[in-house]
Amino acid sequence: MHTRDHNVNRVLAARDAHLHSTLPLYYLCLRAGYRSNNPAVLPTNWPTLHMFPSFVANLHNLHDYFALVLAGSGHNFRAHGPPGTGMRLFVTCDPANIRHIFTTNYTNFPKGAEFAAIFDIMGGSLFTIDGELCRQQRAKVKGVLSSPWMVARIAACCRDKVENNLLPLFTNMESIGTPFDMQEMMSRFMFDLGATPLFGVDPGLLSSDMPPMDVAVAMDTVMEAGFFRHVVPASCWKLMRRLNIGPERKLRVAHTMLRGFIVDMMERRKINTCHIGNDEEQEGVDIMSPFLNDPDYANDELAHAMIIGYMLAARDTVGTTLTWIFYNLAQNPNIVSIIRNELSPIASTKVAARADAMVIFEQNETKYLVYLKAVLYETLRLYPPAPFERKTVAADDIMPSGHELGTGDTILISLHSMGRMEGIWGKDCLNYNPDRWLSEDGNKLRYVPSHKFLAFNSGPRMSPYEVC
Repeated sequence: MHTRDHNVNRVLAARDAHLHSTLPLYYLCLRAGYRSNNPAVLPTNWPTLHMFPSFVANLHNLHDYFALVLAGSGHNFRAHGPPGTGMRLFVTCDPANIRHIFTTNYTNFPKGAEFAAIFDIMGGSLFTIDGELCRQQRAKVKGVLSSPWMVARIAACCRDKVENNLLPLFTNMESIGTPFDMQEMMSRFMFDLGATPLFGVDPGLLSSDMPPMDVAVAMDTVMEAGFFRHVVPASCWKLMRRLNIGPERKLRVAHTMLRGFIVDMMERRKINTCHIGNDEEQEGVDIMSPFLNDPDYANDELAHAMIIGYMLAARDTVGTTLTWIFYNLAQNPNIVSIIRNELSPIASTKVAARADAMVIFEQNETKYLVYLKAVLYETLRLYPPAPFERKTVAADDIMPSGHELGTGDTILISLHSMGRMEGIWGKDCLNYNPDRWLSEDGNKLRYVPSHKFLAFNSGPRMSPYEVC
């Protein structure tokens, strides 16, 4: 009986301690949330907790919050977490600082071990590594993806998916007046388009029966948990992982789901490869072939990490961008008219089966369309698929803005904010205006340096997935 009473007292004491510690934090978060409604107010540097309450209060809308703060702080600000958390942040969208970080002194700003820990399921892949290993793997990936055979293969997969799945679904839904979620549709489309050339097998997520999106949801969980790990102290999410609670519990389930999917697709790939002639097999029937045949990439964990990294890069970047393009076209019918006029000369050369039949454009037919590219770039400016980049300071340094950074500091580069800065893009920075990308005569794209437009990264880490 005595032991039971003792345990009850311990629970009550723990509860009281929890209330005493969380209620002040809750109050500060409410105050921080109230103050954040005023764009002119920078994050309050509270005693002990520093700016942490402001971040927590705005976690649901952190990218827009950063844009407000950066607009009022000259494109740069510092932030610190509570003592003992090791959170020393420098947040920037300053093009001069970005050029310094990504190009001028890029070796001093690796992604770092903490970034690799945050996205541990992609550990060892191009997404998380630095230095010479990154250079070698990047060269390998770029060589595979840019080979004429692979470019043709990906283009064929894209055409097939558009012609036989996407357009028939759109036509059917339009004919019966069925509403649909464009974001979900683009997610399904890019999931299949990422996986098919990767494995040589179509997972069939974009089909008339609309199968469950469990694997795609697992990919969302990886990115959501990664965002959570970015903005809380490492000790916090590591404790949650050890206790298997909160976002870490969902992440563990997602890891299992993704690895199971890869094993299944690799088995289907083997079966598919057995039915292909020797000549085609030697050339490589999919993106994975050159890696699986290379001893440097024979490790299963590394192969899984690279597959997940590639699929996230394909689905999240293009799928998100396509969704925002369609959204903005719906808001701007005049832009749709300009695109139609640009496509019209090409369309006139095609013979449709029926007067109302859809016309499909080939990659080589659209690659030189200037205004269509301007629409893409304007979408990426305002709605970058990766809203921020994270870097670690390897050695003490001074930014072009004059800010002094210490070894171990974390830098957050806000791409979302950069596209919304009047000092970078002018007074109409919040307007969706593809014309800003055109030369005066409108016949070519205006040059914009990558440290001002970071959608494809910059410097030595320029994205190997960029398609011109």
